[in-house]
Amino acid sequence: MNYLMIAYITGVIVLIEAAFMTLPALVALIYGEPSGWYFLITLAAVALAGFLLTRLRPQKRDMYAREGFVITALTWIVISLIGAVPFTLSGQIPAYLDAVFEMASGFTTTGSSIVPNVELLDNCMNFWRCLSHWLGGMGILVFMMAIVNLGGGQSNHLLRAESPGPSVSKMVPNMRRSSAILYGIYMGMTVLLIVLLLLGGMPLFDSLCHAFATAGTGGFGVKAASIGYYDSRYLQTVIAVFMVLFGVNFNAYYFLLVRKWSNAFRNEEVRTYLAIILISSVTIGLNIMDMFSSFGEALHHAFFSVSSIITTTGFATVDFSLWPETSRLILVLLMIIGACAGSTGGGVKVSRMVILFKSAAFEIRKLLHPGSVKVLTMDGKRISRETIQGVQGYMLVYFAITVVSILLVSLDDLDTATTITAVAATLNNIGPGLNMVGPAGNYAMFSPLSKLVLTADMLLGRLELFPLLIMFMPSTWRKH
Repeated sequence: MNYLMIAYITGVIVLIEAAFMTLPALVALIYGEPSGWYFLITLAAVALAGFLLTRLRPQKRDMYAREGFVITALTWIVISLIGAVPFTLSGQIPAYLDAVFEMASGFTTTGSSIVPNVELLDNCMNFWRCLSHWLGGMGILVFMMAIVNLGGGQSNHLLRAESPGPSVSKMVPNMRRSSAILYGIYMGMTVLLIVLLLLGGMPLFDSLCHAFATAGTGGFGVKAASIGYYDSRYLQTVIAVFMVLFGVNFNAYYFLLVRKWSNAFRNEEVRTYLAIILISSVTIGLNIMDMFSSFGEALHHAFFSVSSIITTTGFATVDFSLWPETSRLILVLLMIIGACAGSTGGGVKVSRMVILFKSAAFEIRKLLHPGSVKVLTMDGKRISRETIQGVQGYMLVYFAITVVSILLVSLDDLDTATTITAVAATLNNIGPGLNMVGPAGNYAMFSPLSKLVLTADMLLGRLELFPLLIMFMPSTWRKH
């Protein structure tokens, strides 16, 4: 285990987080909010710690899978712990555990909140919450690799472990170049969204916060009524469309940029993702039509909710937990499916679901035609047995964690829908669930144990389970 490399990269990440804390401090200065001082205090302490860690320059910079998993899990825990400090010091979220829950939710782009009314928070605090979505959406390690030359040639293990961008490969041979391309696309789409929101009449501060949350598919906002506060079909539609766009595999955008049209449009995962959104939106629209003045209005809210849930953003225009059972069930299923691999969205990912269904159909065909010789393909390429086994192993661990989490949270003795969807919403990085944790609710009522479980679920879901599990395995830290 390369301990010095772990300490060095953790120090770099801490310095990056400290640098970004200057932004909410600037917001506090603009609005004359004294709570901004707590960002400066935290920034100074954190910057000193980061500086000292980066002085531990490792002579050997090689990293392998083990270091990649440990660094990824450790840095995500550390940035959540640090990000929570200004909330507690300022008294805006007095309990540190609650503040950690809020910031873990922010960085993992979950959007679950313990704050009953976000409009009571200072502007700088709301800005930091939303900015954490943007930082966590593409991945803070990816950002680091875009600006810092790590050397050693093994930094692809960090990208694979964090997995917010390309799921299995680099877009170009140079890892730093791949990371820069990802963030270039990410920034460009974010700026475009900000401009479109401003054109729709949304105030600058609100536009920045909602663009950060949409880009990161997070869901934190600055209004208690979420996007429903803005009674504008234009603004709601723009956000819904961009939620869908940020849920697409960013590889597809790269192929469009380099004019490899066939590679972009033959992506089976993206086609399936868009088909699921279309079918779900129409089905829910028909199911809730009687609750609105017209089918067009029902379809609008259905499309927004479907886009929000499948991309694991968590914004809302209406309280969908009050919809008929069929619509609620479809949304719960979309919580599990999630967005595309290589996007800023969470969930199991559409690609895994496609592979699972294809492998199931393949096994049925083998039973019917034992002598047939066929191979599973996706995007015209053969799906290896190792890939299929990896997906099956992931799903097994996923459901095991889900069951254990539900059992632990059930100790709070809340209703079944609240308990199950709270776990589903945090493990899949969605934010709102149903009933008490619906769009009109929050997570403040849970016990400290449940908050710890749900916080762990958010981190597990964002890091796709294995980095966090591997970090806590004793064998990871053994010399041989």
